[in-house]
Amino acid sequence: MIRSILVVCTGNICRSPIGEGLLRARGPALEVSSAGVGAMVGWPADPLSVEVMQAQGHDIVAHRARQITRAMLSENDLVLTLDHHHSAWINARFPEYRGKVHKLLRWRDNADVPDPYRQPKAAFEESYELIDQGVGDWLRRLG
Repeated sequence: MIRSILVVCTGNICRSPIGEGLLRARGPALEVSSAGVGAMVGWPADPLSVEVMQAQGHDIVAHRARQITRAMLSENDLVLTLDHHHSAWINARFPEYRGKVHKLLRWRDNADVPDPYRQPKAAFEESYELIDQGVGDWLRRLG
């Protein structure tokens, strides 16, 4: 049974905080966290991620970026990545966790969620929509 989920992107300031926030809000029985493969350690979520989430009624202001570690992979039942580079990075360095690493958009042609970093607000809104869809897909399957 899946009880804990780690959401992974690059810097842990744009996409994965959105995924973490949505999973927490929509899957309250789950323990959810996030990290980055090249995290901007200690940084808050990007202001546009915060803004897009607030517009949908979610608060990620307290988020601080963390670098993914072996311990995080070990402690979580499922690792959801936002693009194929994240999965490849994890699988190359920690092959023993390959079975628990999946893309968030696995059931949407295994697509990537584009990185909105340093892009206009519309890119963050697009990422939010894709992440929201992926979160819904996973929660239905984990249900």
